[in-house]
Amino acid sequence: MTDIESLSARIDALEMRLTFQDQTIEDLNKAVVAQWKQIDALTRQLSRLEDRVAVGEQRADLAGLPEPPPPHY
Repeated sequence: MTDIESLSARIDALEMRLTFQDQTIEDLNKAVVAQWKQIDALTRQLSRLEDRVAVGEQRADLAGLPEPPPPHY
C-alpha cells in the first residue's frame, strides 16, 4: 500500500467515524429534548397537584369548625 492509499484509507475511516458521531449526537439530542418535555409536563402536573392538596387542606380545616345553627332556630 502506498502512502497516498494509506492516507486515503485513514481519511475514509475518519469520515465514517465522524458520520457515526454526528448521528449519535443527533440521537442524544433528541433524547434530551424528549426528557425535558417530560420534565416540564411533570413539573406542571406536580404544581397542579400541590394546588389541589392545598385546597383540600383548607377545606379540611374548615370542616373541623362547628357549623352555625340553621336560621330557623
